[in-house]
Amino acid sequence: MQEPSLGHCDETERLRMGTQTVDKGTVLLAEPFSLDVNFRRTAVVLTEHHEEGTVGFIMNRRMDVEISDLLNDFPEVDSNVYFGGPVATDSLHFLHNVGDLLEGSVQVRSGIYWGGDFEKLKFLIDSRLINSDNIRFYVGYSGWSSGQLDEELKYGSWVLADMHANYLFKSDPGLLWEQIMTNKGDLYSVIAKMPDAINWN
Repeated sequence: MQEPSLGHCDETERLRMGTQTVDKGTVLLAEPFSLDVNFRRTAVVLTEHHEEGTVGFIMNRRMDVEISDLLNDFPEVDSNVYFGGPVATDSLHFLHNVGDLLEGSVQVRSGIYWGGDFEKLKFLIDSRLINSDNIRFYVGYSGWSSGQLDEELKYGSWVLADMHANYLFKSDPGLLWEQIMTNKGDLYSVIAKMPDAINWN
């Protein structure tokens, strides 16, 4: 698929995109009236972005399940699991803030790391060196093939925002989409207050 030229977007598009570019560590905020049930009012942090495609995780879809419910041999930790996205929902991933302790992890943004040595992770949790404040687990992930995300951005499916570690580890997931949208200020703070659904009757 040929990548669309963002140089030809209209004034509304320029307002929405601003001068921000997409990279790992960028947040994608679903536009408020998205009909895609997988991404409605979601905040997705991107962990990988290059010509071949993009990978990210939905930060605000907490599931009613804990990691111990999924893995029998996992050490005890009071940590919910999140729905990372509709791709490979039989896979488990994790984001954390202890990259200096966990070999093989990839830095996404300051204070945010992706993956790493899973056996070492279990050892660190069992040793109480990692707790629920340090890590988030995800079932599945969000993925875009080459050019796909650019196409969606062109048609206004997403609003770009800066990522902060507090969004991942300190914020209430149920309020995260509204929080990040409000933090962008101006028009976005108004968008953040729009109702989740409109009754057209």
